[in-house]
Amino acid sequence: MRILYLLAVVITFVAPYLAYAESEADWPFFPYCIDTHDSMKRSLPEQAAMLKELGFDGMGHLWLDNVKERLETLDAEGLKLFQITLLVNITKEEPYDPRLKEVLPLLKGRDVQLCLLTGGMNPSDTAGDEKGVAIITEIADMALESGTKIVLYPHANDWLEKVDDAIRLAKKVNRPNVGVMFNLCHWLKVDDEENMVPVLKRALPYLWAVSINGADTAASIHDGTGNWSQPLDSGSFDNAKLLKALKELGYTGPIGLQCWGIEGDVKEHLTRSMDAWKKLLVRCNQSDGTESK
Repeated sequence: MRILYLLAVVITFVAPYLAYAESEADWPFFPYCIDTHDSMKRSLPEQAAMLKELGFDGMGHLWLDNVKERLETLDAEGLKLFQITLLVNITKEEPYDPRLKEVLPLLKGRDVQLCLLTGGMNPSDTAGDEKGVAIITEIADMALESGTKIVLYPHANDWLEKVDDAIRLAKKVNRPNVGVMFNLCHWLKVDDEENMVPVLKRALPYLWAVSINGADTAASIHDGTGNWSQPLDSGSFDNAKLLKALKELGYTGPIGLQCWGIEGDVKEHLTRSMDAWKKLLVRCNQSDGTESK
């Protein structure tokens, strides 16, 4: 009887974490936008130490300020800089931050992704394609020497708003270092949930990054009752569906945790999101169709 009891304990408490351990390496997991609303106003070294403590693989960085310090503080904790977000406006004479030329050499050999949030015209307006392609191509060619990848970041209400916009532009740019990103909250804002798998399938040849977060359903976001940016343990949208779809499609790239606009102590909501991430991975790796509670 004691052996049966011990076996039951293992199955109940240990097996889920073994499943997590087996799947943890599949998708490197990192947060971004963590310092924009942190009530504790942590310094870059404090952010890196916190992420190491919580078990993240690294982080994403907004804009081009303090990139050198970000790299140094992440290096000190054995963490990776996965992405840098860059604003692009295709209608401006200077469409992006000119400091990019100074930053790119810092990224050499680090396999960093440069995420382009691209605006300046009405969402999805193909009249901007010629100018947009020229600017993206210029950035991509500039980034080649450092080995930096460009990912086109669909962002609600921007010119590059939808995943299909990113796919269209990536095809037109046709550079080996240009791909696309699937951003859950922005996708939920502009699309319907039944389209998720078809969109991912279309994006897959170019899909180099994905972001998730807690969110409500697309229908509730569309009618104004839902919240599209929450910690990962919140919201009515089931992120396990997204992870299972990515697993079935063979996606093995990084997954970012979108934290923009989440108020309070960032450590508190990152702790909750990491716990939710582990549980989601357990559910994702269950092959019999059942789900952990």
